[in-house]
Amino acid sequence: MRWHDLLGPQQRLPQFAALDDWFAALRAQDAADPFELAVLGGRVSITPGLAFLAGYQAALRRLWPEAPDGLGALCATENRRLRPADMQTRLSGQQVSGRKDFVTGGPAANWLLVPARDEPTGDSPRLTLCVVDSGELGVHVEIGPPLPVVPDIPHGRLHLESAPCRRLHGDGWDDYVKPFRTLEDLHVLTALVSWLYGIGLEEGWPQRLQLQLAGILAGAAECSRSSPADAATHLLLASLSLQFDTLAGDIDVALGNGPAKWRQLWHRDRGVLQLARAAQAKRLAQAAAAVGLTAEGDVTE
Repeated sequence: MRWHDLLGPQQRLPQFAALDDWFAALRAQDAADPFELAVLGGRVSITPGLAFLAGYQAALRRLWPEAPDGLGALCATENRRLRPADMQTRLSGQQVSGRKDFVTGGPAANWLLVPARDEPTGDSPRLTLCVVDSGELGVHVEIGPPLPVVPDIPHGRLHLESAPCRRLHGDGWDDYVKPFRTLEDLHVLTALVSWLYGIGLEEGWPQRLQLQLAGILAGAAECSRSSPADAATHLLLASLSLQFDTLAGDIDVALGNGPAKWRQLWHRDRGVLQLARAAQAKRLAQAAAAVGLTAEGDVTE
């Protein structure tokens, strides 16, 4: 899909009764790659929550290009902790048992990526990423209450009891869990900026603001081509987030001059971009040190 099509007028998808039907309709639009899926998903979403979901699904497919159809979720944290040493979920042969804090999409998720420990007794913690079908015996998603942000996207807790699974090649932490955090940040930002760009196009926002949003999307396209393990990727992503943050006031003014529904939706859901700021700041500090960039607050007179 060309930039002309991504930036031009788009018809928003209706609010389907089932999330997987909405996502199937999005996939039918034939985005060429995960980045396009995030941009297009933002453009055709009627709520920021659906844009978030599109970005999240795009990130999963950038992480695992062989991902099947339907909605997926990466379920990693346990008791709000993410370190391999803190995980208790265990892999035994082709079965996995344990609990995970969060399933994005809740019961709508068809397939789950579950990091589980499989090191021999006494060895350092080691993770393998498992693919679990949510409909299999031994898999239960406990539905959680709506969240304050993106409440239209359900979530849940995952319970696994000797659930059948398939192992993915590679290290569960270095090849999957660690890079996904960066991929999710990038593709969710892309989808939400795209959602705002679409609102601006429909409501006749000032051209300067529309061009600034389009510029962030162009930068995100370049960032999406880089490895999430590269320090430069974290610097580029941080620069995009900073550019977007500087537009907050202009976006509020533009939304205030249009239909109240868009302003209300954005004010309710924009906090989803703040959830990972502490982790982003840590990755930025490491990346800045790697390339010799001046540390935040460290200015030589």
